[in-house]
Amino acid sequence: MDLATKTALVTGANSGLGKAVSRALAARGARVLMVARNQQRGETALAELKAATGNDRLELLIADLKSQAQVRRLANEVSEKAPLLDFLVNNAATAYPKRCLSEDGIECTLAVNHLAPFLLTNLLLDPLKAAAPSRVINVGTRINYAMELGDLNWEGRSFRMMRAYIESKLGMLHFTRQLAKQLKGTGVTVNCVFPGVFKSNLGGTDDAQGLFWKSVSFLLGWSLAQPEQAAERVLYLLESPEVADVSGEYFGDCRIISMPAQARDPAANARVWEISERLANLDES
Repeated sequence: MDLATKTALVTGANSGLGKAVSRALAARGARVLMVARNQQRGETALAELKAATGNDRLELLIADLKSQAQVRRLANEVSEKAPLLDFLVNNAATAYPKRCLSEDGIECTLAVNHLAPFLLTNLLLDPLKAAAPSRVINVGTRINYAMELGDLNWEGRSFRMMRAYIESKLGMLHFTRQLAKQLKGTGVTVNCVFPGVFKSNLGGTDDAQGLFWKSVSFLLGWSLAQPEQAAERVLYLLESPEVADVSGEYFGDCRIISMPAQARDPAANARVWEISERLANLDES
């Protein structure tokens, strides 16, 4: 695939996996719209990747993804800049040690990790369809849990950081499955990828860094893969002709892997979509 003619949007692009994916796409000649929350960190990453790849077709977009207003503003900006959007990589994710609410009243882990990509993708369906064949890649994690569908916002449960993170990422699998059904016949595919365990600054934002993540980084960092290795799994789904017509699947190590039972349940997929529509106020868009 000739990526020199392609435009990609990558969230969480200033560090870790998002930065590695952006670098690889830029090195292959693609135009890359890099989404970051922090202006300074974003500009630093942008300058670094331009210098490293020699590609001047990299642009920085700033948005705090836990804010639905900023997600909507981002979608409008992307639609104006890229009426033809070939690739969307929903990578940005975080974890919070304590329950906190976004300005929209949404638990912040759920807001960033699930509802932001849910809303952003839905708002960008027109440029994705216009560029078809195009591809959406949702970055997930290897999990074997079920979402508590009656309390996704953690209003009636004692908050647990890892459980909240896992449930939010499981939401991406439900989203992937349901969106694939809705996009059938449009030329737009959507898949979820487990990039493996790699060195990451997950939870490393100013308001999300907890002792758990510091401990994991200290104890296991020496043995973890680099983000560039994890990025290869994402790039496989973006450019391989073998998966051009594959949609609604869960990939790991460049092959389809099994999903948790709940994610394979069409009724649960539809239920998560309905809840997400309500929490993201998608009908207002």
